[in-house]
Amino acid sequence: MKKLLVLMLAFILVAGSLAGCGDKNANEDGTKELNIGINYELTGPNASYGEASVQGIMMAFDEINDAGGIDGMKINPVEIDNKSDSAEATSVATRLMTQKNVVACLGPATTGNFQATIPEAIGNQIPIISASATGDEGVTTDKNGKVNEYVFRLCFNDSFQGVTMANFASNNLEAKKAVIIKDTSSDYAKGLAENFAKTFKSNGGEIVAEEGYVTKEKDFMAILTKVKSKDFDVIFLPGYYQEAGLVIKQARELGIDTPILGADGFDSPVLLELAGAKALNKVYFSNHYSSLDKDPLVQDFIAAYKEKYNTDPGAFQALGYDLGKFIADAIQRAGSTKPEEIKNALASTKDFAGVTGSFSMDKNHNPIKSIVVIELKDGVQATSVKVEPK
Repeated sequence: MKKLLVLMLAFILVAGSLAGCGDKNANEDGTKELNIGINYELTGPNASYGEASVQGIMMAFDEINDAGGIDGMKINPVEIDNKSDSAEATSVATRLMTQKNVVACLGPATTGNFQATIPEAIGNQIPIISASATGDEGVTTDKNGKVNEYVFRLCFNDSFQGVTMANFASNNLEAKKAVIIKDTSSDYAKGLAENFAKTFKSNGGEIVAEEGYVTKEKDFMAILTKVKSKDFDVIFLPGYYQEAGLVIKQARELGIDTPILGADGFDSPVLLELAGAKALNKVYFSNHYSSLDKDPLVQDFIAAYKEKYNTDPGAFQALGYDLGKFIADAIQRAGSTKPEEIKNALASTKDFAGVTGSFSMDKNHNPIKSIVVIELKDGVQATSVKVEPK
């Protein structure tokens, strides 16, 4: 009798264990979960971008799950902080792809960190998508121009930003002479500077000085004093908000009152904290989205975001939101949770309607979409101009 009880107990334990293993993605209510990796900069120097992006992603996923999920499957975001470090981003990608059963990975936010995860995506055949990796080279294509099959992005690239801001300087501000102050330790900044200079010169303009600094530098007075002695109409300042805010503040303190132009790296509330409202006048930057856009899709997003988070969204929240909707749309269109089928659906995207613009995916896995040039007055968005791709 005792042996029979032992055997029955063992059978129950084994059966329970098998039941748990047989459907490891099942929720308590019986619906299945779809694991999607979130590999973002949640701490470290680029946390402002990562946190904002993830807020947008989570808002999109919440909306999708509240509406029943994707074909009845709830999205389960598997979130791991890459600490704004490329080596950590690679490690996170490996863990998500080999241990967490993800069908796709979203992020990282910055080009360098995103690039670090590309070998893992290719090796594990799991699609990765960044909403904000704007680097021209080594992102969706390799150094030989071959398409990275499992790599996608939702944003325009740096060359488009550099060209747009050069044309804006020449055409909208009627600038003839420009100074470039760039982060020489950043491929992002160097690429923007190169494309700005090339286009500005082709428009008949002159680059009268080009100065450099490095990431985490805080005192720019020597550079700005040197620049002040030049004759120029605009300053182009490609770089991230951490240094840009201080450059702008110190430039205004030194009496440099000319327009200062930048790119999407300016988009952070920290820019206002560092520069101060008074310094942020006659400041223009290219971006993915503007809250001034009257498109109902944009205004509905802003209203929903404010209701959820009790604050206004920026471009990285909007990009994250589009990214969350985009991956769900691709899975829906694929009719499959197989990464290869999802990859094919991402590549064949046509006329996706997003908050940051409608787009189709080109042959190199880049979106064909518009760009916005925003003017700040007292640190607040005052005007925006949308520029369509040629």
